[in-house]
Amino acid sequence: MNRLSNAKSPYLLQHKDNPVHWFPWSDMAFEMAEAENKPIFLSIGYATCHWCHVMAHESFENEKVAELLNRDFISIKVDREERPDVDHIYMSVAQLMTGSGGWPLTIIMTPDKKPFFAATYIPRESRFGSTGLMDLLPLVANKWKTERRHLVESSGQITDALRKLNAPQAGEAPDATVMDDAFARLAMAFDPVHGGFSRGTKFPTPHNLLFLLAYYHRSGETRALQMVESTLKHMRAGGIFDHLGYGFHRYSTDNEWLVPHFEKMLYDQALLMLAYTDAYHATGNPLYARVVDEIASYLNTRLLSSDGGFYSAEDADSEGVEGKYYVWTREEINSILTETESTAFNDLFQIEKHGNFDAHQTPPGTNIPHMTPDGLEKWIAEHAADKVIPDARRKLLAHRDKRIPPLLDDKILTDWNGLAIAALSRAGRVLQNATYTTMAIRAADFISDKMMRDDHTLRHRFRNGDAAISGQLDDYAFLMFGLIELYEATFDPDYLEKAIALAEVARNRFIADDGSYYLAASDAADLIVRPREFYDGALPSGNSVMLHNLTRLSHLTGNPELMNQANQLASAFSTAVHRTPEAHTQFMLGLYSAIGPAMEIVIAGEPQSEQTRALLDAAQSAYNPNRVVLLKNQLNSRQLAQLAPYTRDQVVLNNQPTAYVCTRHTCKSPTHSPEEVRQYIAEIKPLNSNRSLRQ
Repeated sequence: MNRLSNAKSPYLLQHKDNPVHWFPWSDMAFEMAEAENKPIFLSIGYATCHWCHVMAHESFENEKVAELLNRDFISIKVDREERPDVDHIYMSVAQLMTGSGGWPLTIIMTPDKKPFFAATYIPRESRFGSTGLMDLLPLVANKWKTERRHLVESSGQITDALRKLNAPQAGEAPDATVMDDAFARLAMAFDPVHGGFSRGTKFPTPHNLLFLLAYYHRSGETRALQMVESTLKHMRAGGIFDHLGYGFHRYSTDNEWLVPHFEKMLYDQALLMLAYTDAYHATGNPLYARVVDEIASYLNTRLLSSDGGFYSAEDADSEGVEGKYYVWTREEINSILTETESTAFNDLFQIEKHGNFDAHQTPPGTNIPHMTPDGLEKWIAEHAADKVIPDARRKLLAHRDKRIPPLLDDKILTDWNGLAIAALSRAGRVLQNATYTTMAIRAADFISDKMMRDDHTLRHRFRNGDAAISGQLDDYAFLMFGLIELYEATFDPDYLEKAIALAEVARNRFIADDGSYYLAASDAADLIVRPREFYDGALPSGNSVMLHNLTRLSHLTGNPELMNQANQLASAFSTAVHRTPEAHTQFMLGLYSAIGPAMEIVIAGEPQSEQTRALLDAAQSAYNPNRVVLLKNQLNSRQLAQLAPYTRDQVVLNNQPTAYVCTRHTCKSPTHSPEEVRQYIAEIKPLNSNRSLRQ
């Protein structure tokens, strides 16, 4: 029987009616495999995965495939977004065995979870030298009966290799020269024509851009800023951006950002909002503020739950066709808009009679709306007040809303919501937009109320009233990130207090002997290894985000032990970071925060005072990724003194709001002058490049 009907995961529920006798990841499945002496067929994917849908329709809904699986295997379905620890382990196996990975991920393993076969998508029938499931499954079943000893030995060797891979080589904490190396390698990979960091398929990878902005701030290297701006402009102009409903698709299948993989992920929106916010902060270009607002609009209209948490994703497919919801023919556009509107829209968004998108099951002449970066900036400069394009967009969007929409993956994940809280908080602070901050507050309150226990331990997933699955490192690290940003947007010390508490829980539950963090908690008993992740891929690693959190919390609280923990964590990264610094750009942000010069600014004064607000504006107005700001007033002074004891002596002087600017363990003279605050900030220069965390 299929045992997925009681699952909460939308991905598992997509498979509940398969003739395959699926189990969720559970003790029951492994006990049955042991009792019946069968290998495990493990399939890992997620609800909005296009090729997962293809393999499901082609194979898992097929009675003949199901017959083979049900006869000779115990079959397990895993949602990688619900169990990132399981996914990380077996994706590492696939990369070890095949040199690549992706979803759907297919693993065949022994009843004690040791793998001996790995692949991604497998067709039902063999073709062009690729073995299909109908041939593969009987072959494996026969080998299990006749050559089991060999398979078990092979699985043991693979598991041993996995354990070695999961044991990073520590060294001294990197110094600032590794940031120079990361910049140099990103510069070599940069596409000077279209932006981005590859010549083929392009992922947004916003932490690359955040690092380059920080590197520009540290070094004054204008090439770093140019790479950021070129990439951000090309992405916003390209087909990877949804020009009608807003938000970014997951990645571009070409090097021009034209043809996206059409799914939309919450984490991409959050990380890109951070990148566009920081780019606006660093340059003042209103285009970037506009994109921040567009992303916030998408979050509000498509991914926001009624309770304030954010859903996970929207699918690429609708009606079984990837991208169908988003594409247009010129004739369709002309039939909806007036002649003036259609002429303007087709010209600006390069809608062609013969189309620019040729994909399976789409009609001839299909177009993905897109612009050139020059066309985008020219339109904003010359037609900002023109209503023709906005009116055309609203009409087309209303027409699109009548189409069958892609699947909404409505599970709420703590880690991805942490990123959204961070992005909205920073955007609210930088752009002085209370709407963004309110969205962040509602999401943070939702996570606190529904997914955080009284002891500050976290649940990973919420859906249909059910909070479940023990929180993993990314849940703690990403939510801490969000709460730190939300503190600096609101100056409510409750958020800072929760971030500090989460740091302590994370250390108790995830810390390794070398000071790095495991992905799974110490009580995770259903894994063959406890995985650790260092590489910053489509998402930054929990270890990299934790490094940044620890350094910022140390600056905010004045607690040197947190910086010692950051040093241990950075030391555990050392060998991997020096080998491929460009693959650890979120780590570089934590390194920069640790090496500094960091700046701690305390404003003592009442928030309703105009002078207090002027001092806060002076402290926060200029882009500086190494600055933390605290606000001390009569209501929060006692709580703040407990969280950041050094603030006890930083008080209002002469009955006027007062600013204290400190760096390198020394403080400037207290001041009431916003101009003097700006002067103090401008005088603080980066330290020499060979300084490490230990100095």
